[in-house]
Amino acid sequence: MEFTAFPRSLQGSGASRRLRRAGKVPGIVYGVGTPTNIELDHNALFHALKNEKFHSSILTMTLEGKTDRVLLRDVQRHAFKHQVMHVDFQRIDATSKIHMRVPLHFVNAEISPAVKLSSAIISHILSELDVTCLPKDLPEFIEVDLSELTAGHAVHTSDLKLPEGVKAVIKGQHKNPVVASAVIPRGAVEDAETVEGAAAATGEVPATAQKAPDAKAAEGKSDAKGGDKGDKGDKGDKGGKK
Repeated sequence: MEFTAFPRSLQGSGASRRLRRAGKVPGIVYGVGTPTNIELDHNALFHALKNEKFHSSILTMTLEGKTDRVLLRDVQRHAFKHQVMHVDFQRIDATSKIHMRVPLHFVNAEISPAVKLSSAIISHILSELDVTCLPKDLPEFIEVDLSELTAGHAVHTSDLKLPEGVKAVIKGQHKNPVVASAVIPRGAVEDAETVEGAAAATGEVPATAQKAPDAKAAEGKSDAKGGDKGDKGDKGDKGGKK
């Protein structure tokens, strides 16, 4: 990506406030060579910052007819206004390794066994990965393939397929951080346990099956009563004949 910057001669908080009122953003470029104070058009910068690539790739900055390859290093925003307050860029040397945070793109979650077979929810634990590499090897993003992820398991940093020349930078106590995990929702687990418990119960007959014998028994009783009444009637008839 390319952007245009302009030299900034005035410094200090007062000069910066005047720049912002004029629709400009104060900034600085440091790194290789002498640090340079710059200013940028606020609207153009504001829209550029919405592009993921502007944050994670090598940019081409045009300043007074010359071009430099730079990286965006810091953005200061207003606490509640949609306003960029200050930006920092770093010039890069093609022969020196750089340290950068690269976004992760998750793919194939919908065809993974975790989702298709277990209705699991996949959580993205990390959204970016710290890497070090030469400027020419810097990837725009790193793809995380979830097609083989199963329920109850996770994808770790060591499972990622990094481009050639790119190395992950691991910080803290965790030597192999989790990138994404598949967890079955608690409600689904409880429902499954309830169904399994009911199916595993012994000596328990479904309600529909219990009604049939009762109905037959009721029919038998009614027949028996009818028979008794008929017998009594016969006896009465015999008594009348006598």
